[in-house]
Amino acid sequence: MAKSGKELDTQSVVAFTVLKRAVELDSESRYQQAFVCYQEGIDLLMQVLRGTKDDTKKCNLRKQITGYMDRAEILKKYLDQEKEDGKYHEQIKIEENATGFSYESLFQKYLNETVTEVWIQDPYIRQIHQLYNFLRFCEMLIKKPCKVKTIHLLTSLDEGSRKQQQSSGLQEIKESLQNHGVLLELEYSSSIHDREIRFNNGWMIKIGRGLDYFKKPQSRFSLGYCDFDLRPCHETTVDIFHNKHTKKYDG
Repeated sequence: MAKSGKELDTQSVVAFTVLKRAVELDSESRYQQAFVCYQEGIDLLMQVLRGTKDDTKKCNLRKQITGYMDRAEILKKYLDQEKEDGKYHEQIKIEENATGFSYESLFQKYLNETVTEVWIQDPYIRQIHQLYNFLRFCEMLIKKPCKVKTIHLLTSLDEGSRKQQQSSGLQEIKESLQNHGVLLELEYSSSIHDREIRFNNGWMIKIGRGLDYFKKPQSRFSLGYCDFDLRPCHETTVDIFHNKHTKKYDG
């Protein structure tokens, strides 16, 4: 069904908003995120082009699309070479009280159907809210397009009063993942300090605070309690690397 002129105008505004963001990210040297935005914006503009009848508008759209495609292709070649050389590094700084950094928003661009195995190293999967964070992360991993079959968690064992809570919580998550055909392998270490997440497609993400970078919600009925894109964050730094020869852990 053909879209109306008003619908095309709305989609055009959305497309150029995404592309404006792509240019901003590009200027900040955040090339991977910029490339994703270029792809999304170009796809939206192509849909507008297909629905446009005016020849002058079509000509202008083609020129704009070609310009964005040329830049996206340059970025793709650059990123591919950086990944090939094992030199890729991107850094995202999450400011105090910033929003829009749910696990989906932060990780989705690095997940695709080739992801079948994940390694998580985080010493603080202990308290109840940290267990829930890990559960939410696992929920993201079993959604499409991922085809995750194995999740490895290396964390530290709580030796205090919450030991049973940690043990039973992780066991319940393990059993629930089994129902979805996913194996959770648990390993404990008293000496780990670093926090990192690796996907078997080569991406590695290091977050200063690990998975626990969200602030406590004001109440159970405040915005952000369920939707983590609306949850304020603690200040932290996210470092993203790519290595085609992914190892389990550096240590």
